[in-house]
Amino acid sequence: MGVFGRSGILAAFVVALMTLLPQNPRLSQNPHRDDLLANLSSGKTRVLDLSYAINDKLVPWPGDTRWFEAQVNSTVEKNGNFTRSFWMLEHYGTHLDAPIHFPPGKVPVDKIPAKQLFGPAVVIDVRAEGSKDADFLLPAAQVEDWEKRHGRIPEGAIVLLRTGWAARWPDAQRYRNQDAKGRMHFPGFSVEAVKVLLERKVSGLGCDTLSTDFGASTDYAVHHLALGAGLYQLENLTDLGEVPEVGAFLVVAPIKLEGGSGGPVQVFALVGGEKQRINEITK
Repeated sequence: MGVFGRSGILAAFVVALMTLLPQNPRLSQNPHRDDLLANLSSGKTRVLDLSYAINDKLVPWPGDTRWFEAQVNSTVEKNGNFTRSFWMLEHYGTHLDAPIHFPPGKVPVDKIPAKQLFGPAVVIDVRAEGSKDADFLLPAAQVEDWEKRHGRIPEGAIVLLRTGWAARWPDAQRYRNQDAKGRMHFPGFSVEAVKVLLERKVSGLGCDTLSTDFGASTDYAVHHLALGAGLYQLENLTDLGEVPEVGAFLVVAPIKLEGGSGGPVQVFALVGGEKQRINEITK
């Protein structure tokens, strides 16, 4: 799709969304939403792509032996056009976990309600903690601390855990951070924190690591809890350094694969203001 076509679709979506947002109470705590949408065409609102381009050099889950293949079907020289076919795992690269991925979840990716794929971003920064303890679990108290600074997490929010692990991508050894026994080590959500977020009625969780559960998990308790409650999960997001803790708006665009347990996804963050990384703002 050309640049005009892609931007035109986004612009059309934004126009439609602007007519809905003022009547949507779940977004009432995002004071920048109107400016974000109104300033999109002027460039004052930036659109950040939080997804990695798909190829065969991304970091697969340990044990996967085949993850992505592409082949040319036709060329301009021989056929007058260029096309390819590809095969890939549903859970590879930047991807979405649908509720059906883990029991007791039931909903496949194509049945996730469209309204659940749009919402205000809540970014919880655990880079400092994760740099000291690779097995760090986000505690419920840190969610509550976020609310003391920014207000109650609104219904329909999409909560992103910023661990800083994207700086290790795409070095599989550093990103997985496996020990001598093959167990991975990277930060994640705790069950207690997710229970608080479920009380807030958020739409989804996301992280810049391989999993919303911490790397050493063996029971994947967060997957069972969050997906079982109807949330989706965004994993292997790119560097979240330009996404503020509050004030951004997310657009989640997964592949609509019938019956799918998940699939590749593009995640866009609408961010206002001048380009400035969070670690520069907080210095």
